[in-house]
Amino acid sequence: MEWDSTTHLLAAAVDHLAVANWMTATINSGEDADPLDYPEAVPRPGIAGAAPRDDPDDAAASDSPVQLPTPSQLSQFFS
Repeated sequence: MEWDSTTHLLAAAVDHLAVANWMTATINSGEDADPLDYPEAVPRPGIAGAAPRDDPDDAAASDSPVQLPTPSQLSQFFS
């Protein structure tokens, strides 16, 4: 079954909300708390096992010039 553009946009919105919730929970967790798992993306049809976004922990390993902030950098920025 193929998705139309509306369904893809809805899945993207769900993914972005999950990341925003993960960021909020990470920022507001204690310094000694275990790091939270990065949220899984909504599975897309035709993309077997591929996530549509990168895990921020893997950002340094990629060839991408964009470096995402670490949870501790985000926490420091918002404090």
